Amino acid sequence: CHTSWTTSCGGCHLPIEANAKTERHHYEGGESRNYATYNPQVARDQIFMLGRRGPAKGGKIAPTRSTSALVLSSTNSNREKIYIQQPPVASSGYSSQAFNPHFPHTVRKAETKTCSDCHVSKENDNNAIMAQLLMQGTNFINFVGLNTWVGGEGEINAVQVTEWQEPQAVIGSYLHRFAYPDFYKKHKDNDIVLDKAHQHSSGTANCLQLRGEYLYVAEGDEGVQVYDVAGIANKGISQRIITAPYSSLGHDAHIESKNATCIALPSNQPINPLKNQGDLMRIDNQEQPFHPIYSYAIITDAEEGLILVDINTFSDGEPRNNFLKRALTWNDKDVLKGAKHVTIGGHYLYIAADQGVVIVDIDIPLEPKLVAVVPLKGAQSTALQFRYLMVTDSEGLKAIDVTNVQQPRMVENNTIRINKAYKMHLARTYAYVASGDEGLVLVDITNPEAMVEYQRFNADGALKDSRDIVVATTNASLIGYVADGSGGLKVLQLTSPESQPKFYGFSPDPKPQLIATYQTSKPTLSLSRPLERDRGVDETGGQIAVFGRRGSRPLNKTEMQKLYLNKNGKPWFVEDK
Repeated sequence: CHTSWTTSCGGCHLPIEANAKTERHHYEGGESRNYATYNPQVARDQIFMLGRRGPAKGGKIAPTRSTSALVLSSTNSNREKIYIQQPPVASSGYSSQAFNPHFPHTVRKAETKTCSDCHVSKENDNNAIMAQLLMQGTNFINFVGLNTWVGGEGEINAVQVTEWQEPQAVIGSYLHRFAYPDFYKKHKDNDIVLDKAHQHSSGTANCLQLRGEYLYVAEGDEGVQVYDVAGIANKGISQRIITAPYSSLGHDAHIESKNATCIALPSNQPINPLKNQGDLMRIDNQEQPFHPIYSYAIITDAEEGLILVDINTFSDGEPRNNFLKRALTWNDKDVLKGAKHVTIGGHYLYIAADQGVVIVDIDIPLEPKLVAVVPLKGAQSTALQFRYLMVTDSEGLKAIDVTNVQQPRMVENNTIRINKAYKMHLARTYAYVASGDEGLVLVDITNPEAMVEYQRFNADGALKDSRDIVVATTNASLIGYVADGSGGLKVLQLTSPESQPKFYGFSPDPKPQLIATYQTSKPTLSLSRPLERDRGVDETGGQIAVFGRRGSRPLNKTEMQKLYLNKNGKPWFVEDK
């Protein structure tokens, strides 16, 4: 690990144009009917991750890098976008947001990694760095493409937030101004209003998640609906968001429930666990098996509690068997009454409910076990980063130490007071909290046990009723997307060369600027979490993404814990001396 080398981790968009004759540049030569360009979407570095090399290299621990984080689009000869920005799935079933152990070409004595790059620092100020190191992801270089998916009180919207051409600039951004000056001027002349969106009536969309070509939505008393959104950018299709491509006799992706409040997937990267189970498991390639949790969608219902649904049918390539049914309904002693929100951390669920934060172990998915309840008044949402769970409740933002998940510890005297704290997004060392009429509250969580309020931002009153926020990186800039209740969708530029010339490094200070708006016909409540591009393993060691070298893999749970826990399961700390 003694290296100054840091990986660049982002991804590329590969748009394919049909009937455009081009010469092949690979060894076999020849010509192709398809023209494809390879366009970087995210350009960031300062990322250091560890994994295991394959047996050919002795299984040694080595730095790991992102190697192929593609999203694919295809346009046919009629200029119809038959699919857009789809992350492919590896033949082993893993996400193709691929990683590789890749020992650096340079090793130095002076400019090198220090103790706190791989172990918990004595100052406890490297929680995000540890999450990055272990490949659990930091939600910083996540990907939002052409559309942002917004849920509201009676409708869902796919709002176009970027140009289609490459570079795919966010409309109104710094990059947009220089790459498309005419389009940028038109946007400014239109009072920064976005003008392209596709809408579909729904129940109360408290929570939604896009994965691949399907959108999973929790719709209150109308239960859960999985929408087919494969044609969202296809001009040859009149209805872009549909419940089914044919009648319910051939496709039924609806789950009835009394009051569905949230739906979450163990990974929002497209995967196919069935390809890595039983007879299909590729033993010759020494792939790790999927944890059983990856076959399910996790649903919370304010009255029924926890619901699990097997969703592998959407990954098998067979459109005629898309029928959903409950695999589990669980609410032991009504502990999940009033459940509002769920965060998945490996095989543990962190559920905001009336009693507070309820932690449930689904290591065996159909046999849930209650682990603990952390009492809180008015718990709204949760978000996990390495050893800490952030929670919003009636008092504001709080932190819970879940290093030992069996004995969670509320961090005392560490509350960021917020009148109305709703959902949040953690991006490296900052928490972005949607805070109703206060707009956003930005909190420095470098040390989760000593959180510091960084800024309150309402864009001079433009943010009216913020309910949810997600953050993603486009090119080299960080962008925020806000579900602003009655104010619709708001787009913020959080970093740029213009607002802060030195905006590089692991976690630059955000400087939010309002750059675009879209007024929905009904109040917005939720946003789809962006595609996670630096997450290769979950918090309990479950592999998500494919590794490109035979037998290589992320660290498992035991190997991770050796970096920061002693034999008694207690954290140990280091100093950079």
